[in-house]
Amino acid sequence: MIAIHAAVPRFKPFATSASIVRRSSSHVNAVPKRPSIAPKLSIDIKHIRQNPDLYTKTCIDRNYLAQKDNPQRIIQLFKAWKQLQVDARDARRQNNHIQDRLGSLRRGEAGTTVDEQDHLLLQAETLKPILTRIFSTEAELDDEIESLAAELPNLTNEETPIGEEPRLLGYINERPKISTPVNHVDIGKHLDLLDFAAASTTSGWGWYFLKNEGALLEQALIQYALSVATRHGFSVVSPPSMVYSHIASACGFQPRDQGGEQQSYMISQPEKRSPFESEHEGKPEMTLAGTAEIPFAGMKANTKMEETELPLQIVGASRCYRAEAGARGIDTKGLYRVHEFTKVEMFSWITKGKEVAAFESMLAVQKEILQSLDLHCRILEMPSTDLGASASRKVDVEAFFPSRRAKDDGYGEVTSASICTDYQTRRLNTRLKLTSPGQTKTDFPYTVNGTALAVPRVLAALLENGWDEEQRAMRIPRVLHDWMHGIRTIKKKPDR
Repeated sequence: MIAIHAAVPRFKPFATSASIVRRSSSHVNAVPKRPSIAPKLSIDIKHIRQNPDLYTKTCIDRNYLAQKDNPQRIIQLFKAWKQLQVDARDARRQNNHIQDRLGSLRRGEAGTTVDEQDHLLLQAETLKPILTRIFSTEAELDDEIESLAAELPNLTNEETPIGEEPRLLGYINERPKISTPVNHVDIGKHLDLLDFAAASTTSGWGWYFLKNEGALLEQALIQYALSVATRHGFSVVSPPSMVYSHIASACGFQPRDQGGEQQSYMISQPEKRSPFESEHEGKPEMTLAGTAEIPFAGMKANTKMEETELPLQIVGASRCYRAEAGARGIDTKGLYRVHEFTKVEMFSWITKGKEVAAFESMLAVQKEILQSLDLHCRILEMPSTDLGASASRKVDVEAFFPSRRAKDDGYGEVTSASICTDYQTRRLNTRLKLTSPGQTKTDFPYTVNGTALAVPRVLAALLENGWDEEQRAMRIPRVLHDWMHGIRTIKKKPDR
């Protein structure tokens, strides 16, 4: 017979770890609480523990200063977790012994007596709160470690310049010589293509109406971008524009940026729950997607892909929503920075080692589109401070806007492409079955994303670069003619 007072350690509810677990939740970029339906996280926490300095440097290089101490906190919590295992070992061992003896009693095995049952049940009842405390503290530690790991940005690619300055990779087309630049807002008003005043009444600042040939140009740009991408092997998908907030978070998009500025539009949910939601939690929060990258990545959440499926390349047009449109000024005037816009997005799942080829394929699509639209652009390898949480490498293509020459020499971003390694798939539980002779294992695919075309900025660039001041008309690029119903030039309509 085992004496309960001798066998069970004097277990304290982890006084030192309690203070570690109860950390401040004031991080501006803290990961939102995950609902029960969220995909299971599979972050490589062991790699973080083994390389804390690497992750801390990554946070500093990328201006994630609120997260730079997370690696050391994870190590602290893991040490506390290990000590908990040591402290709880005797309690677990005794509980296992009691359960074994009770099982033997129930089966009436030799060497057991009914007289033992009451004493064993008493021991089990005494152990129950101790084990409950152990399991509860374990869960708290696991959740906190996972939460801290989820806040960290991806590791930075060796091609990425450290700091704030991008590296010039090249140019597309010759820079035009425009002596008297005209802003696209003035051109759009003159040709009756844009209406910001009406949109300010219906929706506020940062919204717009596209009218007449402006609306046709939007559709022409979408169709042209899709045609180029499909010719490069992408399959067309139309994604939803509203997603669960935990899906956006898993893709590296948080409601607020590192400066605390609101980035996303959050959607309030009705109180009624679906059959898949727990009665103990409210409706999962939803958000308007800032890019189709989010729903595209979420398409394969909680799935296992076959190696033969890859590379899987998709492209689609969607409405995108950004809560932050910037302060009013040259950087945000007109269509340059708006709250809602149409964008054609490319997305690929690939096996590790194939990400550079997928990345270059997307860049080829972007270059072909912008070159054929007769836009002068520069191509930049973006620095570490400009990378989002999920990206390990990012290349931007910036078009020349004649009216913006006072800022950044007239260049403004129109497309970007990013390698995200397995950052998103580990957070979305997107697994990959790898098969080799005599062996099958599960890994995580890599993801790459890129903008084929963002309509408002490209449209603004086309208006400014295609404007003929002498003719007071705008020339439409030849590659868009097939979708413009025979229109080659846009002129002011006669007064009615």
